[in-house]
Amino acid sequence: MSAKQWSGIMEGDESYAGSKSFYRFESAVKKITGDKFIIPTHQGRAAEKILFTIVGGEGKYIPNNTHFDTTRANVEFSGAEAVDLLVEVGKHPEQRADFKGNMDIEALENFIKEKGAENIPLVMITITNNSGGGQPVSMQNIREVKEICKKYDIPLFLDACRFAENAYFIKLREKGYENKSVLEIVQEMFSYADGATMSAKKDALVNIGGFLSLNDDELAMKCRNLLIVTEGFPTYGGLAGRDLEAVAQGLEEILDENYLHYRIKSTEYLGNKLLNAGVPIIEPPGGHAIYVDAKRFLPNIPPHQFPGQSIVCELYIVGGVRVVEIGSVMFGKYDDEGNMIPPPMELVRFAIPRRVYTQSHIDYVAEVVIEVFNNRDKLKGYEFTYEAPILRHFTARFKPIIERR
Repeated sequence: MSAKQWSGIMEGDESYAGSKSFYRFESAVKKITGDKFIIPTHQGRAAEKILFTIVGGEGKYIPNNTHFDTTRANVEFSGAEAVDLLVEVGKHPEQRADFKGNMDIEALENFIKEKGAENIPLVMITITNNSGGGQPVSMQNIREVKEICKKYDIPLFLDACRFAENAYFIKLREKGYENKSVLEIVQEMFSYADGATMSAKKDALVNIGGFLSLNDDELAMKCRNLLIVTEGFPTYGGLAGRDLEAVAQGLEEILDENYLHYRIKSTEYLGNKLLNAGVPIIEPPGGHAIYVDAKRFLPNIPPHQFPGQSIVCELYIVGGVRVVEIGSVMFGKYDDEGNMIPPPMELVRFAIPRRVYTQSHIDYVAEVVIEVFNNRDKLKGYEFTYEAPILRHFTARFKPIIERR
């Protein structure tokens, strides 16, 4: 965090109710989202849990461009079904396009017609599209999704973890936005939404925190009541006053275009180094992370032996580089016979902490990846020794598969 964020922590108002830090936090979120009701939570997943506990349930469907892990888990924990409707180009790591995070508009409308608008309590767009490679969503796509939602009287929500990075990509790539400020672009994005969830650990640049923002009076009342049961009073929501101060300051700093330029270029730098060495990644490089394509990296290891996890383990063994699998470990499911149903892509995510790494750090990471890639024929698949029934990738244990002769 920045020096101003740390100094804000020292000024945090820890009043149980009516904290001055809450009102600064609320003002900062309202400036960005324009929403009427701002509900603080200790993390983004807490906001998701509150929202989907109320709007989800058996027989309900939540479409998204691509749900991330906790979002999907909270949707499914409620009994609803999480549905990904990513645009086709986003499913092909080697293909380049400006906005590979977009939702498939035609698929969305067809899905609404098939399932019935009454069974879809909301549509969600994740910006940037984390599971899809940190790829941005265009303003045109957000606008078109909103038009479909309005047609069928369905609320639109944003999973806004990396809203500022998405806005910066719009500024760089979408015609008509090159001369607009990031704040102006952000405010337009949120103007099409009826609410948002956010993990503030991302684009609010903090160690902990999140929020749920809403415009619907009745839904906000229900969410606040559940907040009191699970998180805390509506003016702190599971956070200390000092954390509210840090979030408010971070939401100002994330709009700095110099920072966003540095952020996007740092990620692009790592991606280009890997591409130049022949390492397959999702192209073009995304905002907050580089995603290695494990299918092309390890074509000899099938999805049920977790090629992404094999790469993850080897990177840590060889160079102490810790990354995460986003593939069959995280999103794989089982059919009725117990056979694994793999997701469309097998990825390894190199998420880059904000304002932490120097260029020499990035160079070291690239060297480790390239060394593992050059020795990829030696890698083995993995199998579970333990897996939890939900969000298994957080606590799962593995062992390498040893060929038996």
